[in-house]
Amino acid sequence: MDLPTLWFAAVAVLWTGFLLLEGFDFGVAALLPVLGRRGAAEGRADRHLVLHTIGPLWDGNEVWLITAVGAVFAAFPGWYATWLSTLYLPFVLVLFGLIVRAVAFEWRHSHSTEAWDTTWTRVITAGSLVAAAGIGAALGATTLGLPIDGDGNRVGGAFSGLGWSALLGAVAVVAFSLVHGAVFLALKTDGPVRVAARRFAQRWAPVAALPLLAWAGLVHLRSGTPVTAVLWLVAALAVLVAWARIRVGREGQAFTAWGAMLVAAAATVFGAAYPVVVPSTVDPAFDVTVTDASVSDYTLTVMTWAAGVGLPVVLAYQAWTYWVFRRRLTAEPAHESPSGAPA
Repeated sequence: MDLPTLWFAAVAVLWTGFLLLEGFDFGVAALLPVLGRRGAAEGRADRHLVLHTIGPLWDGNEVWLITAVGAVFAAFPGWYATWLSTLYLPFVLVLFGLIVRAVAFEWRHSHSTEAWDTTWTRVITAGSLVAAAGIGAALGATTLGLPIDGDGNRVGGAFSGLGWSALLGAVAVVAFSLVHGAVFLALKTDGPVRVAARRFAQRWAPVAALPLLAWAGLVHLRSGTPVTAVLWLVAALAVLVAWARIRVGREGQAFTAWGAMLVAAAATVFGAAYPVVVPSTVDPAFDVTVTDASVSDYTLTVMTWAAGVGLPVVLAYQAWTYWVFRRRLTAEPAHESPSGAPA
C-alpha cells in the first residue's frame, strides 16, 4: 500500500472513530430534554445523571475531530483547501456548536437555581445538535459531491455546496447520534433513565439507521465495488442485531452492534469513494483524488513515524479512561453545598 492510500485509510479511521465516540456524546446531550421529565426534583437528578455519564469522556472524544482535521490538513492539503473553502459555513456552525457546548458544560454547575440549570441544559442540547448536523452536512456533501471547478474552487454562492447531500448527511449523523446516545445511556445507567433510554432506542433504531444506510448506499451505487456491497449489507444486518438486542435488554451487545453499523457504513462510504476525496458535481474531470491532494512521500513518511509513536499512547490513555469509568450510574437527589453550588 502506497503512503497516500495509507493516509487516506487513516483519515477514514479517524473520522469513523470520531463519529463512534463523539456520536454518543452528541446523542446523550441531545436527549437531555427527553429523558428528564418526571418531576422537578427527579427530572433535575436525571439530567445530572445523564450528563455525568459523559462528563469524563466528552472532551477526550473531541480530540478525534482535531486529529481527523489535522490529518487531512497535513497529508492532503489540496483536499483541505477545497473542503474548507467550499463548506465554510457548516464548519463555522460546528465550531460555534462545540464552543457553546463546552462553555455550557462548565457553567451549568456554577449555580443551583432551576432557571440556570434549564438554560444551560438547553444550550448543551442545542450546541450538540448544531455540531452534529454541521459535521454530517460537511461529510455528506464531501462524499456525495461538491460544486468545484478544475482548480478546486467553489462554483456558485456561499450556499452552493449545501444541497440535498448536505441535508442527508446532517440528518444521518443526528439520527445515528440520538440512538447511539440512548443505547449508551441504557448501558451506563440504572433506574428510570435506563428504562426510558432503552424504550427510545427500541422505538427509533430502525428509523434512525435509514439516512446513514441511504448515504452509504448512494456512494456505493456511484462508484462501489463488491467489497463495499458486502460492507453495506453488514451495516444493514448490524441494525437488525442492535434492535433485537435492545429489545431484550442486552445493552452491551446492542451498543456494539450499533457501533458496528457505523463502522461498516463508514467503510462503505470511504471504500466506494476511493481514490476520489472530493467528487465534483460540475464535471467528473474536476474530481480531487488522493494523488492530486497529497503531499510528498517524504512528508508522509515523517508523519507515519510520528503517528506510529504517538497514536498508541493516545489510544492507551483513552482506553484506560473508559475502563476507569465503566460502571453503571444511578440518579441521586441533587443537594447543595453550604456555598449554594451543587455538591
